[in-house]
Parts: sequence; structure tokens; C-alpha cells
Amino acid sequence: MDDQTRTSRGPHKPVGVSFEFFPPKTAEMETALWEAIERLAPLSPDFVSVTYGAGGSTRERTHSTVARIVRETGIKPAAHLTCVAATSEEIDDVVRAYHEAGVRHIVALRGDPTGGVGAAYEAHPGGYATSTDLVRAIRRIGDFEVSVSAYPERHPESASFDQDLDALKAKIDAGATRAITQFFFENDIYFRYLDRVRKAGINIPILPGLVAVQNFKQTAGFAKKTGASVPQWLADRFEGLDNDPATRRLIAAAVAAEQALDLMDHGIENFHFYTMNRADLVFATCHLLGVRAKAGVSA
Repeated sequence: MDDQTRTSRGPHKPVGVSFEFFPPKTAEMETALWEAIERLAPLSPDFVSVTYGAGGSTRERTHSTVARIVRETGIKPAAHLTCVAATSEEIDDVVRAYHEAGVRHIVALRGDPTGGVGAAYEAHPGGYATSTDLVRAIRRIGDFEVSVSAYPERHPESASFDQDLDALKAKIDAGATRAITQFFFENDIYFRYLDRVRKAGINIPILPGLVAVQNFKQTAGFAKKTGASVPQWLADRFEGLDNDPATRRLIAAAVAAEQALDLMDHGIENFHFYTMNRADLVFATCHLLGVRAKAGVSA
């Protein structure tokens, strides 16, 4: 490993964290979202991202959530944006609206096919065909920081890791400044990917994306759709706990802590958490990484 040198546990540099949320669909979900934001805001994350639904289905709610974060908190938001189901002019208007709202960070993604994961992707006529095109447009419109996706186990549609890395290089050449990985459960998968990335001459930050398993069956189903593997040892840890949510939470906390601490012991200093709009497990994991709430900081 180069800049991610593996080390034994001991003194560590300060850890940086970021969090992903999804826009609420109901009043109850909105309450849960803002409870999560208020819980995690005192950890002073580098940024928080807000996702964009399939086919642009949450465009309005994503913008509303991000705009509220700008207005009511001191957190730096990152808005997800996809190429799906919109013309280039419509997408450009969304980018300009984010700029007017005070947003300066966008997570640029191609997006899932309108027919769902597994269906053939077809670019919108008159829209942006790829995430590379989207990154280039965002940078043309304003001085945005642009994050993009990375796939430690290869994008499901890529024929090879080389093709995957070529796609990442193209996004960087277009102006991407950071990559965030799909979640993974075996840290060696991330380290092997990082080796490939660095050997390919890619030097932007590659944040490991981590998910605290709140519901194993749900997470396993999502992993299958996105090409992320679920190791048997993880399934074994949750076996027989379908009707025991209290024990599931304890197991989930142990798994998340084990993974994050191992990454830190191997030199990783920045982490991106897929929160599922629930804060407790993420807060506890951050605490174990040495991230502490700062007095006077709130949402």
C-alpha cells in the first residue's frame, strides 16, 4: 500500500467523516431525517449528501432537503444529480438552482435505468449520455466540487476492471475531484481496488462507503442489485434474528465497528457513511473512530 499504508493500532491522525441521507417521502420520514441530521451534525462532517431517486423521481424533494440544510444548518451539503429522464437543459437548470441555493458540491451519477436495476440503460434523447458528460456540464456551469461513484467490485455493467478504471479516469478528466465507493463488507476488496486505482495513476481521494446493517435482508437485497458481495460470515451473524431487532442492532454495531476500526488501522483517514436516515449506529461508529461531537455545534 502507498499512501494507505497498513499499520498496527496506535495513535491515529484525525478522522474525517461524511454522511449520506435520502429525501423523505412522508411527514414521518421527514421527522426521522431531521432527527438524524441533528444527531450527526455535532460531529462536524466534511459534507452530507442527499440522494436522487430512480429516474429523477425525488428531484423536488432532494432540492428541498438540500436547500433546507443550507438555510438551517452549518453543514456543507452535496446534492446528488443523475442523467436519467431529463434533457440537458433541464439538468442544467437544476445545477443553476443548486448554485443559487448556495450549494457548491454535487455528486454526479449516471443513474439507474428507468426500467430499474438490471434493465438496459438508454440515455434520454437530448440529455447527457454518461456521468462524464454530466461532470463536464456541472463544471462548465459553476465552480462546483464534484464527487463521483467508484466500484470496488466493478460496476455491474462493466466488462472488466480496466474498463471500470477508464470510466473513472474519464470522469476525473472532466473535472471530478473525489470518488465515493459503493459499500462493501470485506476490507480487502477495498484495498485491492485502491491498489488498482493508484497503479492506474488515479490520485483523487477514494472514500470508502460504509453501511451499518440495520436490516440484513434488505441490505443483502440491495447489494445483489448493485453488484456488491455479501460474505457468508455476515449472513451467519444475523441468522435467526429476523424477529429480534434488539439483538440485530447489537450485531450491526459490532460489525460496523469492526470494519471501520480495521480500515483506520490500515491507514484510512476518511469515511463516508450510508446512514439510511438513521443516526445511532453511525454516531457510535464515529465515536469509536475518535470523532467527537463539538460543543456548540448543532443542526
